[in-house]
This record gives sequence, structure tokens and C-alpha cells, in this order.
Amino acid sequence: MPSTATTLKKLRILPLAAVIFLTVSGGPYGLESLLDYGGEHAALLLLIITPLLWDIPTIFIVMELNSMMPVTGGYYQWVKKALGIRWAWYEGWWTWLYTFVDLAIYPVLFVEYASFFFPEIAHYKIPVCLGIIWLGAGLNILGIVPVGRVSLILSVAVITPFIILFIVFLSHHGGTLHIPELSFNKIGFSSLGMGLYTVMWNFIGWDNTTTYAEEVNKPVRTYLISTGIAFLTVFGIYFIAVLVAQNAGIGISLLNEQGFPALGTLVAGKWLAVLIAAGGMASAMGIFSAVLLSVSRVPEVMANDHLLPEKLHTLHPKYKTPYISIIVCAVIVSTMVFWTFGDLLIIDVTLYGAALFLEYISLIVFRLRFPDLHRPFKIPLNIAGLCVLILLPVAVYAVALSSAFMSSEKMLSPALFALGALISAELVWMVIRYRNSFLKRK
Repeated sequence: MPSTATTLKKLRILPLAAVIFLTVSGGPYGLESLLDYGGEHAALLLLIITPLLWDIPTIFIVMELNSMMPVTGGYYQWVKKALGIRWAWYEGWWTWLYTFVDLAIYPVLFVEYASFFFPEIAHYKIPVCLGIIWLGAGLNILGIVPVGRVSLILSVAVITPFIILFIVFLSHHGGTLHIPELSFNKIGFSSLGMGLYTVMWNFIGWDNTTTYAEEVNKPVRTYLISTGIAFLTVFGIYFIAVLVAQNAGIGISLLNEQGFPALGTLVAGKWLAVLIAAGGMASAMGIFSAVLLSVSRVPEVMANDHLLPEKLHTLHPKYKTPYISIIVCAVIVSTMVFWTFGDLLIIDVTLYGAALFLEYISLIVFRLRFPDLHRPFKIPLNIAGLCVLILLPVAVYAVALSSAFMSSEKMLSPALFALGALISAELVWMVIRYRNSFLKRK
């Protein structure tokens, strides 16, 4: 029988900030291609503008919704209350799909960075990937506090090498860095779209971190502070990595092929490359565990609404975690077919953006239907102002998506797959509705 102290332990500010950092980012690993798409003049500009238009409005909207309903299931519960069970199903289904595609890539990234130390590990990719998946599942079953503590350690392992990279580079170049002229003039529409997808993908997941709000200590205050810490950390570490890469003069093809360890070798030698590669392994492990934490709470609440098998909301007798849901998520990820990294960006952002749009609409509905509902955090804008705020990320999403459809078949295929995945929500909903009505007749 667990003690009362054990069952009541909740996540606090720094561990939550670490979980959010890993859920949203996990460091600049995966940002290397931005220098290819954006070039010398647009890479930093995309890195600055995209968070302002895409992330900050989303963070504000998520914080207001979470302050009204800091409950298990987060975004699913907001959409359910505002728009009804059907749209809540859409929200949960789309989030599930994009998260599974997302989760499947991190064990592979772990193997890629581990091969820096053990080149032969590539021959054992599948068992190593399965080991990472089930290690993350086991940690999640132990509870949110262990996940938070491990996330804090892994976040330090991710961030530290890039701080060292920045300091060493400055010390070798008289403490100065050159910021190139910022312009979109020399970038094509296709490159602009893929650059947007790259930055958007490296900044997604702010709403995912609300699905376990009931397991967070003083959730409204803690989320506000932790999200602020995480955003500044993510942006800062991205800016450092891209700026040093541009100033160091590393070849784009080398950076794309070998990642940031190659930059570490160029700036300071193999010892820094070792630290950055180890940070990449920590990033892959941390992101997988943090994202699994968020997605595993969604099937639990959907099962409560009879949209998924009721067994999914079964809690572990000792740790009080939705262990069946965690195991099911791990099984699905274990069987996923791995897409290329570029495909992953397009599928993830397309599905995620659609789910975010339902959350934006939900906020408007809450303001109209429940104007007196207690909001510890409220965006200081009226309905018209909120609509303008929402248009900012929607416009970024539209530009990125349209570039995929107007570009080569390489981008078109994953974009069409993502649209098919969006449509599948209605098809599965029809099956669920028929099944539930059939069970009622029985």
C-alpha cells in the first residue's frame, strides 16, 4: 500500500520546466536543416519571426485555457466542453496520430548519436530502439515525479554542451559574433515553407504539456513560470546554435550529414563533439519520455468517454499512473514505420496545426458562452483582438502547408498523407458512433 505522501507527490516548477523543454524542444538537434533551407540571410530571421507569430500566441491561448480547466486530458477536455464530444474526438485522434509519428523517430535519433561512440550499434538498431521505447514506458509507469527528475538531469545534459560551444567560440574570436543581414529576398517559396516547417516542428507541443495538469503542484502558477523558463531556454539555445554555425563557416552538407557534433569538432575539437553527441542521446531519451507522458493521458480520458476501450483508463495499483494506456502507446510506437526526417516535419506540423485550430476556436467559444468562468490567467484582449491573435499562427500554418502542395512530389506525398490522416478522424468517428449506438440497443 503506497503512503499518502507518495500518492500526493506532484510536479513542481523546475522539473515541469524541464519536461516542457523536452516535450517542445530537446535542444537544437533537428534544426540543422534550417541553415540549408534559409541560407545565410533567412535562417535567423525565420528563427526569430516564427516563434513570435506561431508560439507566443499559442502559449497565451494554452495558458488561458489551462487556467480555466487544469485537468487531466488538457486540450481534449477544453475542446469537449467548448465544442462537444465529436470535436473532442477529432482533437484526441489527430494528436494521437502525430504524436506516434513523432515518437517513433527519437529512438532512431538515439542510435544515430550513439553511433558516434559505437559505430557498430547501427547493426542493432531495432533492439536498441525497442529498448529506448520500453525504458521510457517503464519510467512513465513509475509516475510523473520520476519523469520530472530524470527530465531535469537530461535537460542539463542537452543544454550544457551548447553553452560550452558558445563560450569557446567567443573566446576564440575575440568575444564577437557577426549577425548577417536578415532578409527573405533570396529564398524560394519551397525553401521558405520547409524552413517554416523546420522551425515550427522544433517549437511544437506547448499544449501537450497540459494533459497531466492535475499532477502538477499549483498548476496555474507553476505552468506560467515553467512555460516562461522553457520558452526562453528553447529560443536561447536555438539562437546560439544557429549563430555559431553561421559564424564558424561549417559546410551545410557536413552539418546536415553529421549534425552538431561536426560543429563541435570544428570549434573546439573532438572533446566537444563527444559532449554534443552525448547531449543528442540525452535529448532523444528525454523527448521520448516527456512526450509519452503527455500522450498517455489522452487515451485515459477518451476511454472515460467511451471513445476508446475502458481498460485504457485503468490506473496502476501502486503508482496511480494510466499504465495500460502507457503500454498501448509503447506498443504502437514499437510497430511504427519510420519516415524520413523531412516527411516527419510535414506530417507532424500539419496534424498538430489542425488540432491547435480547434483549441483556438474553443477559446473563442469559452469567451462567448462562459464569460464569467474563473480565469486566473486571461489574455488582455476582447473577442476581436483574440481573432487577430489567432490569425498570426494560422497564417504561418497556411504558408507552410501551401508551400508543401505547391512544391515537388517529395513534399507533396507526406502532405497528402497528413490530410488523409485528418480525414480519418471522421471515418473512425462514424464507427465509434455506430458501435456505441449498437451497444445501447443491446
